[in-house]
Amino acid sequence: MTNIKNTLIISFIVFSFILTPVIGAVAENEIRIADKTGDWGHPSPYLAYGRGPGYLRMHFIFDTLVWKDETSDFIPLLAEDWEYIPEEEAYIFNLVKNAKWHDGEPVTSNDVAFTIDYMKEHPYGWVVLDSVDRAEAVNDHTVKIYMSSPYAPFIEDIGGTMPILPEHIWKDVENPIDYVESDAFIGCGPFKYVDFSKEHGTYQYEAFDEYYLGKPNIDQLIYVKTGDTQMALQLGEVDLASIKPEMAETFTEEGFVVIAGMHYWNKKLMINHNNEPLDSVVFRQALAYAIDQDEFVDKSLRGYGKPASYGLISSESKWASPNVPEYPYDPDKAKEMIKSLGYELNDGVFTKDGEPLKFLVLVSMIGTGGQSMPDRDGEILKNQLERVGIEVDLISLETKIVDQKVINWDFDLAISGHGLIGGDPKSLYDGVIQTPNSKPSPFTARYDKCDELNSLLDDLMHEMDPIKRQEVVFEAQNVYARELPAISLYYPTWYYAYNPDAGIDWFYTTGGIAKGIPIPQNKIAMIRSIAPEDGGIEQKTPMQATDNAQDTPMMPFLGVFAILAAFYIKRSKRKP
Repeated sequence: MTNIKNTLIISFIVFSFILTPVIGAVAENEIRIADKTGDWGHPSPYLAYGRGPGYLRMHFIFDTLVWKDETSDFIPLLAEDWEYIPEEEAYIFNLVKNAKWHDGEPVTSNDVAFTIDYMKEHPYGWVVLDSVDRAEAVNDHTVKIYMSSPYAPFIEDIGGTMPILPEHIWKDVENPIDYVESDAFIGCGPFKYVDFSKEHGTYQYEAFDEYYLGKPNIDQLIYVKTGDTQMALQLGEVDLASIKPEMAETFTEEGFVVIAGMHYWNKKLMINHNNEPLDSVVFRQALAYAIDQDEFVDKSLRGYGKPASYGLISSESKWASPNVPEYPYDPDKAKEMIKSLGYELNDGVFTKDGEPLKFLVLVSMIGTGGQSMPDRDGEILKNQLERVGIEVDLISLETKIVDQKVINWDFDLAISGHGLIGGDPKSLYDGVIQTPNSKPSPFTARYDKCDELNSLLDDLMHEMDPIKRQEVVFEAQNVYARELPAISLYYPTWYYAYNPDAGIDWFYTTGGIAKGIPIPQNKIAMIRSIAPEDGGIEQKTPMQATDNAQDTPMMPFLGVFAILAAFYIKRSKRKP
């Protein structure tokens, strides 16, 4: 009998050791995402850094009215349905009735109306509200947004990108740029803010249990700064990471899921067109002829990418013009065009008035997902320009420093890059025009010297007829390619890999997240699951989320323990 007792006790102890981590895994699961850069600003609308990764850090906390699924169709988020009334030039949004802020306060139409007013007074870099006249709360869950003029990109640019702010917190915030109190991170999105370390470049979020679409599929979301994202993924330190294209097959063989992105991001040569001779259209066209895009693809991308359209909008976008002017590599033509501007070629270098034609070129190692990636772009550009008689001095700097220098016009040429070229063609407007009173963007050319282009860009923002708008968008790209406010070089093919056992099926969003961010971190992946029978997206129910619990590793031990316990009880009853 003593042996049975001992066996039972030992079994219980062993079972306890096995059960503890299993219970922990059921109670607390997390997703870890690798990132080389780390610091993308505090995850609050006005504090996040103005590139895609900064917006993504914020979008887990703050929701918009509508959102994009993986096919780029707009789906309900805070707004369960919406309608445009042409005769009134107004949008009506009916909000879900169970949305809450992370502090427990209800989300109402007053918050939406307040956000419109607040962002008109304090411009937010990701949206343009110049065409919005006012917003009115019709009732607690209906808001009506009146336009001062037609605004074609409204649903994507405002409805699907503008984070809604809690009025009860932000109404007293006079300067949003300086607001770093804990309340700055209270949103109504699927995750709550836990921690951000600027020094270590880490972010931590926790699931919002009362999220109106249901609690997310994971409990913790963590961004981890790491020098080698591939190694971190292979060692199990993270669950999602960017990988080198040539490693795609290896990661697939190791059991990871590899996804290749569409070409919604371009490496671009920014041009200071305020300075001679860069202010000349002829000279900028000569630069285009001097640049061999194929060499960039072959040497910098090792073949994993394609030459970019000179019209800025991605050649894979449904808005891409079929007639964008091209500049096939022709160094001799480039030389002739430079000579036409009064330059003389002496000893292989162009000069004018005794001064050599020379540019300082800033090089940014920006790459996949905004992360720093070594490449040969600077070296390639230097060699190509020097072949046509242009001297080049290269300076390699961190992306944020290059961005600031571009904003300050403290450069001649700068190699940088950005996404947002696969979504609404407003991206073409954003790439050219600096919206008045808005925060300067490092990838906006701020070019206003062509009246024809200015007029076309204005039309593409306000033409509501889809067919007419497409015609305008096509022609705007053609004129952009002729004027060349900047020169797009190439589109890289980005690869990410993720651990399928972590429970999240990541995907690239067609056209990009929000207004076009080409990074596979759509929050929908963590609050919804793809229905295999029809390829659509369905809400994950509590039953679906817990069904797998009956197949956990503890089940055999529960059986053994039950048998031993029953045997012991039976023997005990037989004792005289």
